[in-house]
Amino acid sequence: MKKQIIERLMRYVKIDTQSNPDSKTTPSTNKQWDLLNLLEEELQSLGLKTDMDEHGYLFATLESNINYNVPTVGFLAHVDTSPDFNASHVNPHIIEAYNGQPIKLGESQRILNPDVFPELNKVVGHTLMVTDGTSLLGADDKAGVVEIMEGIKYLIDHPEIKHGTIRVGFTPDEEIGRGPHQFDVSRFNADFAYTMDGSQLGELQFESFNAAEVTVTCHGVNVHPGSAKNAMVNAISLGQQFNSLLPSHEVPERTEGYEGFYHLMNFTGNVEKATLQYIIRDHDKEQFELRKKRMMEIRDDINVHYNHFPIKVDVHDQYFNMAEKIKPLKHIIDIPKRVFDALDIVPNTEPIRGGTDGSQLSFMGLPTPNIFTGCGNFHGPFEYASIDVMEKAVHVVVGIAQEVANSHQSYK
Repeated sequence: MKKQIIERLMRYVKIDTQSNPDSKTTPSTNKQWDLLNLLEEELQSLGLKTDMDEHGYLFATLESNINYNVPTVGFLAHVDTSPDFNASHVNPHIIEAYNGQPIKLGESQRILNPDVFPELNKVVGHTLMVTDGTSLLGADDKAGVVEIMEGIKYLIDHPEIKHGTIRVGFTPDEEIGRGPHQFDVSRFNADFAYTMDGSQLGELQFESFNAAEVTVTCHGVNVHPGSAKNAMVNAISLGQQFNSLLPSHEVPERTEGYEGFYHLMNFTGNVEKATLQYIIRDHDKEQFELRKKRMMEIRDDINVHYNHFPIKVDVHDQYFNMAEKIKPLKHIIDIPKRVFDALDIVPNTEPIRGGTDGSQLSFMGLPTPNIFTGCGNFHGPFEYASIDVMEKAVHVVVGIAQEVANSHQSYK
């Protein structure tokens, strides 16, 4: 199976599917269609019925091979890659039996070093796929796409494995936060689903951040500096003041686990106008609301000193902690846990400190935990995939399908 995984992943990562946050279309880039159309052809060649809409949401069905009713389970992955780093002309390399030493990435000056990325110590002896240092790999989430495709093919090739109806979904624009925006839950028609979009072996994630994006706009008064006393209002200084009033230790680089943060992602402007772009993250809903309230309080504390109320704060909720929708449905977590146990995989249920389509989908009526892919260092040139762990992920897909059929008494 490893050879098939390598060949399929090689084929997919060489297709540039980078999404674009500045685009207003869905998909946000036409090049995502290149992989979506290929996947539709490959699914049809496996004998699956496919359904792709005008927004690039590709669904397919593997029909049940049992004569009793069980829940319909879905498997999801996104086809787009991050806009944060070059995603064109991907030139992947295979490292056989990784020896734990630093890896020089192609002809570039970049080194994939376990001293910098200690998780590499967990994949010593594995077959790895890495970049040449000039692009990201795109294993996020083409590894998930591969694992679902190989899992479906394995079930087809082994009809003795009993399973109910399985729904497959490949979606655009996850990397820019829009993956579920045009997702039709009723059309997908599954009782629950799993995103194959995690990282390290054993990840089984069903808790995520509550998330919001915040735009702080500072309006200054620009006059000649020679006559500026008591007249000039420097928008840049207002922005600096605003940011300084946030807790300095509640930032991504100083938090972990369940700790939330404020993250200043962009600060641009001049004396006349400055804009600060933040994201707010917290697992606790009450603390999440307090963080948003704190931004408003800072605005008011500064504005009270000016006649023209120079600071405006716009808050937009992005998604909420999917644990609220998944924890009451214990069986959705118990199923992969039993599969992990059968495969000697230790589950890691630490909360996601990032985004996943499952956060939004769970609130749209499709409970969707997240499962590991076996890849790491996403969104940059140090990205890698462990083919050995990917093979385990394929067996997790197969195992979940089998476990749903074997434990069909009552899930709802």
